[in-house]
Amino acid sequence: MTSQNLNLVLYDVTTLYFEVQEEDSYRKPGLSKERRLEPQIVIGLLVDQFGFPLGLQSFEGNTAETKTIIPVLEEFQREHHLKKITVVADAAMLSRTNLESLTDNDYHFIVGSRLTKIPYDIAQFQKQKTLTDNQIITTQKGDYRIIYQYREKRARLDIKNIETQIAKAKRMVNGIAPVKRNRFVSLTSERKTLNQSLIDKAYALAGIKGYVTNLNLPPQEIINAYHQLFEVEASFRMAKSDLKARPIFLHKRDAIEAHLTIVFTSLAVSRRIKQLTGVSIKQIVNLLRPIRSGTIVINGSEYSAEPEIPKDIHNLLQKLESGH
Repeated sequence: MTSQNLNLVLYDVTTLYFEVQEEDSYRKPGLSKERRLEPQIVIGLLVDQFGFPLGLQSFEGNTAETKTIIPVLEEFQREHHLKKITVVADAAMLSRTNLESLTDNDYHFIVGSRLTKIPYDIAQFQKQKTLTDNQIITTQKGDYRIIYQYREKRARLDIKNIETQIAKAKRMVNGIAPVKRNRFVSLTSERKTLNQSLIDKAYALAGIKGYVTNLNLPPQEIINAYHQLFEVEASFRMAKSDLKARPIFLHKRDAIEAHLTIVFTSLAVSRRIKQLTGVSIKQIVNLLRPIRSGTIVINGSEYSAEPEIPKDIHNLLQKLESGH
């Protein structure tokens, strides 16, 4: 069994804000992906491993991400009469309740793991050896495994971010900069200090990423499947920018969800075009925009002006299926 023949779907959420002052039962302030304060809604998007949209569902703006994945999966499974689904999601979806629900409903899953402490198996390994690039360590936790992988490239980026946070923390401790939220600063009633234990832990976890799964597949296949999540992120970016999912000037839930249905359909068409041509929808629009047909009136007579289609554009259009 390989990831190629799994019934694999990818899931993620985003938020869409509304430029209104008053919230209602649907549009509510919540944890915004764009750090906005306006009322918003939460969007859950399900795509296949190539980014083609499979399902979209909206939720009230203050809905926690962890409470969206099960309803979306259940609706998709019910609509398409599927018995088995393998879902890939990021760490924001990880909760004990979700893992239990996924297991109880016979879903296979690959979910990112938040590392809040140094895993025991890694700590034991580090006592004897140094982690090397692409090092993989697995831990069995009841019905599922946690797969840890160390990447040197990720470690360099993590360390750079840690050092930036430490520099900011030192300025706060020394009174050079105002005190803001920083995990490396400990505040007491008397003074501000660096939290050295958290700094040490952050360095120990640099470069390590965790993946939780109940699939009996080789670790690298699990990791490869998880990395397909970029396809969901790409679809969200496409919907918000190229397809102009926002701003939304509608007020009623039915109208908003009708708007989202149009965006969802456009996303499906755009993904299909990219699959057939290898060209993004943004590039397609830019290439086709100058090509216009029209009607010219000369002395009361009408003449059709047919568009001149360059050969390269004609070849591109030929790649699209008949009827599109």
